Amino acid sequence: MASSDGENRDAEQNRAEIIDQLERILRSHEFQAPDRGRRFLRYVVEEAVDARSERLTAYNIAQAVFGRGADFDAQSDPVVRIEAGRIRRALERYYLVCGRDDPVHITIPKGHYAPRFERRALAEGAATRLGPRSGEASAPAQPGRSARRPGYRDLLVPVGVPLVFAVLAMLALIRPLEDYLTPPPGRPTAAQGQADGVRILVEPIAVLGAPAGGAEIARGLNDQIISQLTTLAGVVVLTPASSKRATATETGLFALQGNVTFEDDALHVQLRLMRSADGRVIWAKRFDHDTTGQNLFDLQDAIGTRVVKEIAAIGEIKDASHPRD
Repeated sequence: MASSDGENRDAEQNRAEIIDQLERILRSHEFQAPDRGRRFLRYVVEEAVDARSERLTAYNIAQAVFGRGADFDAQSDPVVRIEAGRIRRALERYYLVCGRDDPVHITIPKGHYAPRFERRALAEGAATRLGPRSGEASAPAQPGRSARRPGYRDLLVPVGVPLVFAVLAMLALIRPLEDYLTPPPGRPTAAQGQADGVRILVEPIAVLGAPAGGAEIARGLNDQIISQLTTLAGVVVLTPASSKRATATETGLFALQGNVTFEDDALHVQLRLMRSADGRVIWAKRFDHDTTGQNLFDLQDAIGTRVVKEIAAIGEIKDASHPRD
């Protein structure tokens, strides 16, 4: 009975942590989603923490969140799939911009509507799965085995410490100790290597003469570029909210700026990459796309992929992000 009570308390604690994180996300200005997207996130999270993940189908979500009728057909009306993609990107942006140190991370895996919860253990750098798991059982406790096993670990301090000092004394006789601790000339330390890498500040994309919904398209494109830039090795991505310590003269700092304009069914995206130290434009390009019959999420993905591919090929970015030995 005590074990059952403990499991219930753990479940309630997990539920409280997840709901607190949900409210934290919904209150944040960095979680950029419309009202119906927020209703979508609240619904799927609350259903999941109450062990009703099996009910999270497109049909049920369409009726509960979007007010669709019993004749709803997910094949002809992709509203749930589109909103899931929007919320997936909004969550990625939230955790990238301001929520990376939050105690609980909420994600919606692609191809699913049921969210996934992970508790972030910052001290250990590990993640623990929260929430109910179907088909999983905890390992039974083994009687007679204590949490701490005495043995060789008890010998580490009385034997290991004198042994370390003895080895250091022998090395000091052969070669000065500072030679082992000082890196060879010309080889940067780990901290220096990180400081010398590429830092790209992605500024919000401006909207020029956009129709209704144009600002939302620009934000989605901005988020997609940020998300894909983070996949480049040696590149640190900054946003205005996370770049307070970056200075304009900092070596290796670049700024990505741009705007979007709309003309009938055409979308024009103008972007430029500037070196912050001297304001020199090292790359600029215009992307033109016909939006007729296009899924805006797919269009944002396609533009983001092209932008990041071209930025990765720029000589200064390639050389700085992959320094020569």
